[in-house]
Amino acid sequence: MSSRSNRVLVPEAKQAMEQFKTEVANSMNITLNDGYNGDISARDAGRIGGQMVKRMISYAENNMPSK
Repeated sequence: MSSRSNRVLVPEAKQAMEQFKTEVANSMNITLNDGYNGDISARDAGRIGGQMVKRMISYAENNMPSK
């Protein structure tokens, strides 16, 4: 079984996702470093990821063509 969780499927999107993650963290008053961020708490990492997903879903819902 191969692990796909850390594989970049769209390399062009990597920079945009890093910038998005930084923007979300900054809006939550969480400071991220360039590169390694293993020193932040699991709780903060989860909050950042959860907020990213929430914002992506909201964006998709607001920008989908209506039937």
